[in-house]
Amino acid sequence: MRRIVLWAMSTLTVLVLLFSYNTSRSSTALVAAEGRQVTTTSKSSDSTGSTSGSSAASSTDSAGQDPSAASGSTSSAGSSGSSASSSAAKTYSGDAIMTRYGNVQVQITVKNGKITAADVLQVPMNDRHDEMINSMAVPVYNDEAVSAQSAQIDVVSGATYTWQGYTQSLQSAIDQAHL
Repeated sequence: MRRIVLWAMSTLTVLVLLFSYNTSRSSTALVAAEGRQVTTTSKSSDSTGSTSGSSAASSTDSAGQDPSAASGSTSSAGSSGSSASSSAAKTYSGDAIMTRYGNVQVQITVKNGKITAADVLQVPMNDRHDEMINSMAVPVYNDEAVSAQSAQIDVVSGATYTWQGYTQSLQSAIDQAHL
């Protein structure tokens, strides 16, 4: 009888210690993740230059607020004349893709038939874990989209659901841009 009680108490102690152990959600990791969240919006403006980055970011924000108007105007401009659409930078918003943790929506900027910038309009940020993962993965996905010039980008470990939504929305924006 004493062995059974000793075994049960030992098992209970181990389970309590196991479930109270904090893994990747320590306070230092959260502080680093909160600091990197700011880089997701400024990453595309850094790649275009500091003087033109602020004007490019403001035009993206105005187009991002009304994605239906932006996609409607870009598709009509693309069909009316290809020479005018290839010289000016245009933004295209992809479809909002529902993932397990929330919607992911990508917006691309196209100039001279090439993707010059990619940015997310929506990404899951429900809790600190989402913030930590997406603040590190989204800038990588944005850089990969610009360098690959397609939706064939590598997945960041730990951000598979974001990657699935990102690539589907990116492909939708690429299709709207007729690339």
